[in-house]
Amino acid sequence: MKIASWNVNSLRVRLPQVLSWLKESDVDILAIQETKVEDKSFPADEITKAGFFCDYIGQKTYNGVTTISKIPAEESIKLINKKEQDQKRFLLTRYGKNLTVLNLYVVNGHEVGTDKYEYKLSWMKEVTKQIKKDLDKTKYYVILGDFNIAPDDDDIYDPEAWKDRILCSKKERAALKELFDLGFKDSFRLFHQEKELYSWWDYRTGAFRRNRGLRIDLILTNNELSKKCQSSYIDAGPRKNERPSDHAPVVSVFDI
Repeated sequence: MKIASWNVNSLRVRLPQVLSWLKESDVDILAIQETKVEDKSFPADEITKAGFFCDYIGQKTYNGVTTISKIPAEESIKLINKKEQDQKRFLLTRYGKNLTVLNLYVVNGHEVGTDKYEYKLSWMKEVTKQIKKDLDKTKYYVILGDFNIAPDDDDIYDPEAWKDRILCSKKERAALKELFDLGFKDSFRLFHQEKELYSWWDYRTGAFRRNRGLRIDLILTNNELSKKCQSSYIDAGPRKNERPSDHAPVVSVFDI
């Protein structure tokens, strides 16, 4: 089974690219972030016509997540809690009795020390709390999405320049570590990888051409699913498209 994540930075703009990539990549489940579309305008018909099922929650201009799959989800939970009604960032789906997929668009945080930064940390804490309650419901559990956190200095093109900045601060990494402490593993790091592999490049300053990127799109797997992981990679091809997202899809393959 192939499971992937991709921040498309507007699904309505990028829908033809998404449908094309779904066909080319043959993924079974694709978690998408930053759909930026309200539910009433979501292109469910186009996705269905392409042969897929989808669950989604979104809002105009900001945020929004959808999980597209070859098989229908048996359960879908679209909010962390009632406090988060205005933040469409969380989508949990279950497939059969064995697989839970949690699609996250983690708060950006804007800048270290700001209210948005503190909100990011508290949001991560709340998500972690919800995951703890949910962990034992299925054998295989995957948390994936745009985490807006680079786990390690190896995931940053210039660690010194980004030291203690947003996406790379100690508190953000500590918040991510709480998921690792629950037994989740970064599936990309289960394998030997070449250096300087990233999933996001700023649109400005020719960052993609110069490979000045960060790896902030992650696929985290619980212990049972980690044992079944056969490979994990970043597909930078779509970043070369005309009018691309600033993120590339990340993919992990499992023997399940």
